[in-house]
Amino acid sequence: MVSLQIWMLIVGFSVPMIISPGPGNTILATAGGRFGVRGTMPFWFGFEAANFIWCLVYGFELSRVLHDVPGAAHVLKWLGIAYTIYLAYGFVKPSKGNKKTAMPRLTAIDGFLSVSLNPKIHSMIFVLFSQFLRPGISLAQQVLQITFVFTVLCIVCHFPWIYGGRVVFHRFSDEKSAKLQGYLFGGCMAAVALVLAVTV
Repeated sequence: MVSLQIWMLIVGFSVPMIISPGPGNTILATAGGRFGVRGTMPFWFGFEAANFIWCLVYGFELSRVLHDVPGAAHVLKWLGIAYTIYLAYGFVKPSKGNKKTAMPRLTAIDGFLSVSLNPKIHSMIFVLFSQFLRPGISLAQQVLQITFVFTVLCIVCHFPWIYGGRVVFHRFSDEKSAKLQGYLFGGCMAAVALVLAVTV
């Protein structure tokens, strides 16, 4: 059983990392602004499912492959940048036409890929397990408990980003505002891609 002290450290580490601005939260906020909370649910489900699965991968030490092959992290970085640019294009493209050309809602697969191709999330989960697993306690028990708690924290911390995006942009529903939102959301995604390219 993981001790209370370790749980406090895990929560203290995880919450600021999860809730802080970054590529994932930017995508969640823009999806919430464009599709609303209900319309974002499939994407959000895939997003959190990926967090859960990657926790299991890292927790059970399958991540040694990525750790031992430095080139894998580099490839992951550029795949993530390319996917973020693809999302940016998806938001900007409908602003060039009418409502019939509106961007289709993001799917669970989109959510899963957004997490899987995000280097920040891989780094965070890697540190989570490398720092907080303890010898003398069942590895499976620790990994499952930490994975469950981390996933719950993700759900709780990501909801305000989705809801906040919805609240901020809900009042702007006319065609002109929709076009402006498309450019704004696409610009946010493009900025995220640029930051990833020059800093990560």
